[in-house]
Amino acid sequence: MHIPSEFESKIVEAVSKASRSVLNISTVQLVRDHFFNLYPVSGIGSGVVVDGSGHIITNHHVVVGSKVVVATTYSGERYGGQVIGSDPSTDIAVVQIQVGDVPPAELGDSDSLKVGQLAIAIGNPFGFLLTGGPTVTIGVVSALNRYIRLEDGRVYENLIQTDAAINPGNSGGPLIDSSGKVIGINTAMISQAQGIGFAVPVNTVKMILEDLIRFGRIVRPWLGIVGMDVTKEAARYYGLGVEEGVLVVKVVSDGPAAEADIEEGDIIMGVDGVHVRSIRELQAAIKGKRIGSQIEVLIRRGGFEGVAKLKLAEAPS
Repeated sequence: MHIPSEFESKIVEAVSKASRSVLNISTVQLVRDHFFNLYPVSGIGSGVVVDGSGHIITNHHVVVGSKVVVATTYSGERYGGQVIGSDPSTDIAVVQIQVGDVPPAELGDSDSLKVGQLAIAIGNPFGFLLTGGPTVTIGVVSALNRYIRLEDGRVYENLIQTDAAINPGNSGGPLIDSSGKVIGINTAMISQAQGIGFAVPVNTVKMILEDLIRFGRIVRPWLGIVGMDVTKEAARYYGLGVEEGVLVVKVVSDGPAAEADIEEGDIIMGVDGVHVRSIRELQAAIKGKRIGSQIEVLIRRGGFEGVAKLKLAEAPS
């Protein structure tokens, strides 16, 4: 297939803009064998610098349990890093290094993404071992608002799905658009499938970045549900009767929603009188509320609407 030169130039420009902000993240974890002996196991991933203070966004699973973190820049320079915050529920972590010549990446707006638009995954899985800088794969935004369940029972919500190849060492690297702006952080790959990768939307990263830097973790209020955005397509297919809101996919037993008798298949349409059209708006509606406070949730069930009163709990780690 012939690629027009102007299209090719645009991709090259976007990659050039973002690549120098992408680093290799190598870690060493201490693991016990069957005889309880400790031995080091090294791991690799990628990360992206997001500010002038040397803060790097990567994946939680890349750095969890690590005693040593080393970041390698585009030019091959190596720096010792410290994990200053991590959030398992979004698979996002923040590492800080003392470096002055790595430009921060420009963060985009993942709320404006459209299915079918260009998506470029960048990683630096080899660091100083191979010359030539980060690796690049290209595809499209295949779907939005995906959620996946891992083998250990954890659920990741509101993910970007892409067919841009995301290899294990590229975890923590950025997914960028055609202008070179970061639209997501590459996080997961389904090993049984072909051409399916996922990224955490950059707007989700923005929401938790400050808390990770300040407190080292996220203390967030929790409804105890797994939800997905209601879309026009889903509304027509399932006969939901509304085209906006949050569809409750799962209710966690013994969580606040379960205690308030919220059920799978309910649609959350508002919180304390504020209209909710998406998971992001639901998260924003409860983010500033205190743990233990009571809220009123507008629910649609079938053709009926009602208000459920529940007490917010702290999200489990």
